[in-house]
Amino acid sequence: MPLPALVRSSLVLLPLLLGACSASAEPPLANTVSMIVTDKGFEPQNLRVKKGEPVTLTITRKSDATCATEIVIDEYKVKTPLPLNTPVTVTFTPSKTGQLKYSCAMQKMIGGVITII
Repeated sequence: MPLPALVRSSLVLLPLLLGACSASAEPPLANTVSMIVTDKGFEPQNLRVKKGEPVTLTITRKSDATCATEIVIDEYKVKTPLPLNTPVTVTFTPSKTGQLKYSCAMQKMIGGVITII
């Protein structure tokens, strides 16, 4: 017995929709990023930038409830205080592709990943 057209089209579209929902969205490519520190940590947590181009992070700490009172990027010798409610600019130029971790001053309690392409 043939299936009604609506059921057939639903069966065809369902795998496509499920695939779209399960695909993880990667962060947009941007070498200038505004970030905030909230009770959840750094937002956005993960970034994508281009190798060889200066990266400028403007970070405003909005919460005193976390250990993220500094941003630390060991590989580029960044250790910058983040005073409460004051925008702070951090600039560095990534020299190689890959994943670069950043964190709070307590060494990796709160942080994220910068993907360099």
